[in-house]
Amino acid sequence: MKLIVGLGNPGKTYENTRHNAGFKFIDKFAESQNLNFNKEKFDGIYTEFNYKNEKIILLKPQKYMNLSGEVLIKFKDFYKIDLNDILVICDDLDTPLGKIKLKYKGSSGGHNGLKNIESHLHSNEYKRIKIGISNNKDKDKIDYVIGKMPKEELNILEQVTDKAEEILIDYLNMTFDNLMNKYNSKEVIK
Repeated sequence: MKLIVGLGNPGKTYENTRHNAGFKFIDKFAESQNLNFNKEKFDGIYTEFNYKNEKIILLKPQKYMNLSGEVLIKFKDFYKIDLNDILVICDDLDTPLGKIKLKYKGSSGGHNGLKNIESHLHSNEYKRIKIGISNNKDKDKIDYVIGKMPKEELNILEQVTDKAEEILIDYLNMTFDNLMNKYNSKEVIK
């Protein structure tokens, strides 16, 4: 069983913000598979499907970003999911807009959602896809990540999320090393 978690903040207020890149990515994948987030449990909305005889859960925590770990750990414990079978998808200030970065482990990089996940997992060794949102150091960090994105930037983010099906199907079929080799440091959009 695998757990794929898209991070974001719930509600219309945060819909087109940089911090909701994980939600946008997982939504686009669900749409490509004709899945709906129609189940609720442990402060999360989720959907399930089978891929090559393996159950896959797509999860969107419905607590705010900085409490994402509280939701993730409940799913991990309830379904007895191995740490190696968790993939977290989130925004990343240190990656340019239009790129993604895949990692096995590492620090939270100051990302409050990842900090909370690491504190609940008692580990920073979980797979992640980090979606680049660039960093505008002239703006307050919080205002930048939860502020509405300009249309041009939103269009670039949507081009990245349009690749969600390809990337997540590759994730389900490839080793993570091969997945990192395929996508790291490359433009996801053409």
